[in-house]
Amino acid sequence: MSDTQYFKHHVFFCMNKRDDGRNSCGDHGAEGAQKHAKKRCKELNLNGAGKVRINQAGCLDRCEEGPVLVVYPEGTWYTYVDNSDIDEIIDTHLVQGKLVDRLKI
Repeated sequence: MSDTQYFKHHVFFCMNKRDDGRNSCGDHGAEGAQKHAKKRCKELNLNGAGKVRINQAGCLDRCEEGPVLVVYPEGTWYTYVDNSDIDEIIDTHLVQGKLVDRLKI
């Protein structure tokens, strides 16, 4: 097995929806944000082996801070409000390699 990472960045969007009325990422636009990120990365030719993978995830146990996503291998957690926040994470973190401090949790 190779020690080389298959993806440079792996981004997981929490998509959890709780049935008990507690706050959850799935109730705050997570699905649309994940789809937007996937589309935008494809448009920027960031997707594929050696590049970026955008994924859906079940509960990441941080819904009270959400909606949330986490970028690996760094393990950087972000929250977001809208697609402009997602674009900023893509442009700044995934492309430029800099953290988006205002969205970090």
